[in-house]
Order: sequence, then structure tokens, then C-alpha cells
Amino acid sequence: MRHQHGYRKLNRTHSHRKAMFSNMVVALLCHEQIKTTLPKAKELRRIADKIITLGKRGSLHARRQAGSYLRDDDALRKLFEALATRYVERPGGYTRVIKAGFRYGDNAPMALIELVDRDPDAKGAEDLARLEAKLEAEEDVTTTSN
Repeated sequence: MRHQHGYRKLNRTHSHRKAMFSNMVVALLCHEQIKTTLPKAKELRRIADKIITLGKRGSLHARRQAGSYLRDDDALRKLFEALATRYVERPGGYTRVIKAGFRYGDNAPMALIELVDRDPDAKGAEDLARLEAKLEAEEDVTTTSN
């Protein structure tokens, strides 16, 4: 019997699982919607809700606790500024899991996990900014070499 075993191991070691969920929470906070397998999404929902609750608390101790888990300054800044003000009235349930069919290769059940009341422009904005910066750098190199 699996009494008092409330989390999924997902066939990973503790350190791998911790790193994977840390990366997934950062991606969720930055893009506000990610696609993953259904068991990972259901487990990520628990972790992400706790991190957003730390952001709502707003104290220095909560910032350091979230920072030790996230290890990403941009995600931490967004958590304590934008997301904390967005969810100040919401008592919980900051994420939503939507089933998204099955993966082609191994038929694994897929899901979208997204923040409730998300900003649709946030998805992919970091990638677009990085691409624009790269293009500007290439233009600067070509203009200075001519």
C-alpha cells in the first residue's frame, strides 16, 4: 500500500526530479503555458502553486525561498512583481491542466499546463526577444565590417 506517498517519482532520481521541476516551474512562469506529459503536469501544478503563494507573500524570506528553488533572476522578478499582483485576490488554484491528446512517438498522454488569467503575449516572448537581439547583433557586425 502506498499510504503517505503523495508525489509521483516519474522513474527519476530525487536530484533529477528536483532539477526537472525547477526548470519546468521557471519555464511556466516565463511563458505562462507549457506542454508536457500529463503526470508531469499534474505534479508540476502542486509545486507551481506553492511557488506563486511564496510570491504573493512578498517577504524577503519568501523571496529567498523561491530563489533557492527557481535559481533564475528573471523568473523570480516576474513572480514577485507581475504575478503576485495578478493573483492577490485569488486564494489558490493558479494553474490549469488541459489534456492535449497523445504524443506521436510513444503514445504518452500530453497536457498543457497554464497559469489562470495568463497573458497570451508572454508565450514565446523571451524567445522572440533573444532572436531580435541576435539579428541586431548580426546587423551591427555587417555594418561595421563594410
